[in-house]
Amino acid sequence: MRVDPAATTRVGVYRREVRADLSRVWENVFDWEHLPWLHRAAFSQIELVDRGAWGWRARVGLAPAETGRLILLELRTEREAGRYVARTLEGPGAGTEIWTRLEPRGAHTGIEIAFCVPGVASGHAAVVGAAFERLYARLWDEDEAMMLRRTQELSRPRDPAAPAARVALGPLARLWERLPLVLDVGGERVRLVRIGDEIVAHSARCPHWLGPLEDAPLEDGCVRCPWHGYRFDVRTGASADGRRLRLAPAPRVEVDAEGLVALVKS
Repeated sequence: MRVDPAATTRVGVYRREVRADLSRVWENVFDWEHLPWLHRAAFSQIELVDRGAWGWRARVGLAPAETGRLILLELRTEREAGRYVARTLEGPGAGTEIWTRLEPRGAHTGIEIAFCVPGVASGHAAVVGAAFERLYARLWDEDEAMMLRRTQELSRPRDPAAPAARVALGPLARLWERLPLVLDVGGERVRLVRIGDEIVAHSARCPHWLGPLEDAPLEDGCVRCPWHGYRFDVRTGASADGRRLRLAPAPRVEVDAEGLVALVKS
């Protein structure tokens, strides 16, 4: 579906520079899966319909979920021209086109987003445009934070042959008061949590996109990645939602006869 440009009004333009290079931004553009997780204030769910080198198409729920509002969203790329367009094909706002142009600036990327909306009277264009600009400022803030963290994690030096590490954590009675606790053990970020009367250590990085699990709420012994919603059992590291992924092995929690706790990485 291609909307006649004459049927839409260009209500505003949003410009900024993001602290991620062009390759990372394009990776983010094709990542349809993060919408209802990273951008949960705007989107409530997503179901992929089709995807390819051209982009992707999905049915997307608008937040809050209770309203039941769904749109069919299509994202088409023109990589040679350095731009892409997100089109609402069905549902609220059908006919809206949001064009984004990308400009490589070394380690950063300049973006310019034009909002083209159908059925907007000229006298209301500025108000509608301002609302889009506020929304996209927040969306790009969230995207930028994810891209920065992902870049940092990908560049983190790791030595698979690193020797076993042992980290003394002191008396058990005092450790309870410090939980949850995030530590670096042998170059890997690990979080200690309490499950009943047990202390469990689990990897604090999602194996999917290396997303942060340091602050992920513990629910029924599981954590969910805030970037894409992948869920894991912290006791076993196994996927809790049927995906073929698991957390990296975590060190053991050992308590000696004197009540002193240590993390031991095999």
